[in-house]
Amino acid sequence: MSAPTPISISAFAEAQLQLLLQEHEAEVASSSLASTAASVSPSTRRTLQATGYALTGLVLSSCRTGLGGRVVGEFTPDPAIAPTGSNGGDARNSDGQLRLGSHGIRVGDVVRVNNVSAGSGKKSGKDKDKGKDGKDGGKGGAKGGPEGVVTRVSEKAVWIAFGQRGGGGGRSKEDDEAIEELWGKKLWAIKLANDVTYRRMRQTMEKMVKMTEGDHSHFMRVAFGHTTPLQPDYEGTGDVQFTDPTLNDSQKDAIRFALAARDIALIHGPPGTGKTHTLIELITQLIQKNKRILVCGPSNISVDNIVERLALKKVPVIRIGHPARLLPSVMEHSLEVLTQTSEAAGIVKDVRKEMDEKQASIRKTRTGRERRAIYDDLKLLRKEYRERESKCVDNLVRESSVVLATLHGAGGHQLKNQRFDVVIIDEASQALEAQCWISLLSAEKVVLAGDHLQLPPTVKSSKINTGDREGKGLAQQELAEIGKKEILQGVSLERTLFDRLLALHGPGIKRMLTTQYRMHEMIMRFPSNELYDSRLIAADSVKDRLLADLPYEVHGTDDAQEPLVFWDTQGGDFPERTEDSDVGKKEALLGDSKSNEMEALVVARHVDHLITAGIRPEDIAVITPYNGQLAVLSQMLREKYHGLEIGSVDGFQGREKEAVVVSLVRSNPEHEVGFLGEKRRLNVAMTRPRRHLCICGDSETLSRGSEFLNHWMKYLEEHADLRYPDAGDLL
Repeated sequence: MSAPTPISISAFAEAQLQLLLQEHEAEVASSSLASTAASVSPSTRRTLQATGYALTGLVLSSCRTGLGGRVVGEFTPDPAIAPTGSNGGDARNSDGQLRLGSHGIRVGDVVRVNNVSAGSGKKSGKDKDKGKDGKDGGKGGAKGGPEGVVTRVSEKAVWIAFGQRGGGGGRSKEDDEAIEELWGKKLWAIKLANDVTYRRMRQTMEKMVKMTEGDHSHFMRVAFGHTTPLQPDYEGTGDVQFTDPTLNDSQKDAIRFALAARDIALIHGPPGTGKTHTLIELITQLIQKNKRILVCGPSNISVDNIVERLALKKVPVIRIGHPARLLPSVMEHSLEVLTQTSEAAGIVKDVRKEMDEKQASIRKTRTGRERRAIYDDLKLLRKEYRERESKCVDNLVRESSVVLATLHGAGGHQLKNQRFDVVIIDEASQALEAQCWISLLSAEKVVLAGDHLQLPPTVKSSKINTGDREGKGLAQQELAEIGKKEILQGVSLERTLFDRLLALHGPGIKRMLTTQYRMHEMIMRFPSNELYDSRLIAADSVKDRLLADLPYEVHGTDDAQEPLVFWDTQGGDFPERTEDSDVGKKEALLGDSKSNEMEALVVARHVDHLITAGIRPEDIAVITPYNGQLAVLSQMLREKYHGLEIGSVDGFQGREKEAVVVSLVRSNPEHEVGFLGEKRRLNVAMTRPRRHLCICGDSETLSRGSEFLNHWMKYLEEHADLRYPDAGDLL
């Protein structure tokens, strides 16, 4: 392979900064909160709660000191405006306690707690106080309320930890005082966009812009084509003694390669091939070689999955991250729990106890002067607590050989000045490149694991026609709009580091896992042939298994015996519908809202047949690429079958079910398929099931949409159980 063309690191980082700015602006503009956060009329609050963005009718019922010295408030329903139950009385649980109304606030959400009366425009003596920045403390309900992270939600209360929102730095406003202002008030909480990730990506790109050539590490020079990767050192690695007897040959080959690589290794893990399983063995091998490892992923769930598996192997690890966002099963490995349970924890316990006592004494004070004195004491105690905890944290992290964090979490203060021998990024093909560099600026050796043939990270600011965007980067007019003459052709947020390194240095830096443990062979064969060079092999344990073989009673119907079913709606009786432009705000939330109600009836009928055959609803998923169709399907099926999962194709990436029904929606005389022509989206859709895949769609429209779709339709017509629905039977 010829030498790669070098890319200017500073120009690349500048281009990313501009694109990140566009993306942040697009995210803010697309958020329904952007236009409603400042309006706090009762009807607006109810609308926000109904759409999952707010929780109304609250009062503060208790406070305590939580992990990391944070103030944790418990918020319960306001008895004066409690929701009404079906019998006309208050909505109460079996213990007689008031219940919160239906809402969409979840653990890990960043929220702001506002005083309802502050939105009326009237200013009481307390409300007219201004913060240090001179802004009105409560105007419009959109300023001044304390912000925090939801740590727990039950039917009767929600708990919010204030300070250090999103795992980032603390707030300038003293949380104790802000929270004290909430006692006795009618309150509501609104969900906020979490901008920590964006801020850290921007800071990282700004660092890269300012770097001189002398600041660039060897890995950075490799990553931007200024030098070629060093040859793997198999001799230095020696004979690898694997600890996991279940590894297959392709997994062992990938591990040997990653151990021998001296700067970069890509592990390509197609669906169901045991990518995370492979990484666990790799980490175990690196520990045996006394290497210090940082493991990252784009989401908390991707990181926690690795923590759980390492814990089973008794590997000592530290998980960095806001405790509200971690799975309960990994909490004992979290940095914040370890600072309280380790030998060093004693140095912070006495300060924490004193803080709790001070917090409790606030409610007993009679004068503002007394309260002010307690606030001042608390301020000093928090400062002392943070200093002691910081030393404790620093010692714990420095002594740990395996540290895990999300990609943006790797930019937190806990890892400042920490050095690692190897940085491993899981799900690297689902992360923005700028996000990856947060953990890579000082990296010596990097292992990226992922599948670049599935969906890249979601990018809201892309203006390119999604139907033919693949591999094209930014359109020429967009490059001109950015106004950066030195910006590089092909730079886009959708192009991941995994993709770019593979294109830059070729397949020599990659090893592919080839045995898959998820899908029936008939389901696997098409994506294997079209996308994975026919290299995927179905493991013996999965290649023939059917719904009829599930470990509970299933009737031997045709559906239970068929791994692949295609309901072909061709003929024009199942037309797609584009929502009217005057539907309003509800439709704006649905995005690209194509729907197909007749096709949804076919899907519902097939789900009925599966469940009648004995398949449990929780073993079935119904997925579709379009939010409009998602709304139609939810209305038809969600109440009927509790446990049935209904979601978008994009949202189901990384998931699997025994049976998956896919609604493709598109059916029109013009044979337009839009973003359905994106082969990576289709790859996600067709590789989610274990035993049964049912496709519903119009082969006439789809086969003319793209070459990939044309090949898929031919495969389904040849190998699937082909069925033609009768529109008259469905109505």
